[in-house]
Amino acid sequence: MPGQTLDMEPVEPQSLKKLSLKSLKRALDLFSPVHGQFAAPDPESKKIRMSHKINVEYSGIKTAPGQPLRQVNYGSADASSQGSAPSNALALTGPGDSRNSQKEGTPNALAVGPSLQPKMQNNVGTSGKGTVMVSSSAPFSERLTTSAIIERIPSKWPRPVWHRPWKNYRVISGHLGWVRSVAFDPSNNWFCTGSADRTIKIWDVASGRLKLTLTGHIEQIRGLAVSSKHTYMFSAGDDKQVKCWDLEQNKVIRSYHGHLSGVYCLALHPTIDILLTGGRDSVCRVWDIRTKMQIFALSGHDNTVCSVFTRPTDPQVVTGSHDTTIKFWDLRYGKTMSTLTHHKKSVRAMAPHPKEHSFASASADNIKKFSLPKGEFLHNMLSQQKTIINTMAVNEDGVMATGGDNGSLWFWDWRSGHNFQQAQTIVQPGSLDSEAGIYSLSYDITGTRLVSCEADKTIKMWKEDETATEQTHPLNFKPPKDIRRF
Repeated sequence: MPGQTLDMEPVEPQSLKKLSLKSLKRALDLFSPVHGQFAAPDPESKKIRMSHKINVEYSGIKTAPGQPLRQVNYGSADASSQGSAPSNALALTGPGDSRNSQKEGTPNALAVGPSLQPKMQNNVGTSGKGTVMVSSSAPFSERLTTSAIIERIPSKWPRPVWHRPWKNYRVISGHLGWVRSVAFDPSNNWFCTGSADRTIKIWDVASGRLKLTLTGHIEQIRGLAVSSKHTYMFSAGDDKQVKCWDLEQNKVIRSYHGHLSGVYCLALHPTIDILLTGGRDSVCRVWDIRTKMQIFALSGHDNTVCSVFTRPTDPQVVTGSHDTTIKFWDLRYGKTMSTLTHHKKSVRAMAPHPKEHSFASASADNIKKFSLPKGEFLHNMLSQQKTIINTMAVNEDGVMATGGDNGSLWFWDWRSGHNFQQAQTIVQPGSLDSEAGIYSLSYDITGTRLVSCEADKTIKMWKEDETATEQTHPLNFKPPKDIRRF
């Protein structure tokens, strides 16, 4: 006959934190006369604990030459018989002993022996690697820290190369709207700019004078490229149009139709006659320049494709998007090779190094450097511009320039990621302070001049300050202590 089952009260489930707090309160109720606060630490127990830790960790310390040997008394009978032999015991004195030594005036110093060779027989304490002298007359709390004993290791971070600071030497005013894009002629005689006033203007590099104005777009022009093999210039804008201009006739000879929304970026392949455009329809389109046919629609991004560059070898196409990713594309099959998800914000700008197999990408959270062709993350730049970065450019000397939405123009050393100059653009008279924004940057072919296109409708030209020296503009570089690995 089965026994009667007793009705048990349901036990309320409690979290580990709540249970531990209950246990802590009960212990305090039992043992603590003062509720709501912890008991004061016992200085004697702390002293015993610290001296034991030091004895265990740093038992290989020797006395400095010419100083009497001091041993810690362990309470054993044979400790006094070993007074003449070199001891491995730590010769740190207590607070009382340091007061006595200060009265006697004997500078009792300790030297740390080399940590790699504890069995050396020579008594020269200062000749070893990483030897640090610790004065026993220092306060007791300072001598208990490990900073005096740790071996100094030099930073392995590369030291930046010294670069001359850049200065603004010319302001060109001629456009009637925001200047959104710039491209240099391969002969380095002229450069072209596209603007929100729907015109493309061609300027002389040496004098800064206007040579030509081209009209044909019906919205602002966001992308420009000049061919090095043909007399062609390509433009793309918010009007969904991609145009090919013949610079011998100064007119449009081809249009490339297919984008469903505004076109934000444009790039020419260095070896093949193809054109790449990316836009708000989240697609990077590959065009045959001659036949106007669309070869591929590289789809895979979830948001606007706002930056693109091409290379002669795989990955031949690299795109950055507002969906925070960077994609490498296989141009043979029109498929994604790999996707980089390191950024947390829109990747609005990318720039490949002209000589090295690497590129940098910029978003509002960080500027990151990646290797090519595999896309391995190298490191972040060592400072944060704290603004939306619209554009970036790198020259052969390893000077990278980044332009921000707030008008900040920062210059970086490519190899180390050190920010060696922070310039701020000045709006032209009559403009609002909020119009200090940089939309596009480009070095000339030699890499000695930089052109910035800005929101105050001006084009500014920058060059290195020839009068600057390492003495007038010293390198203020501190190696990073904690490197983020992502």
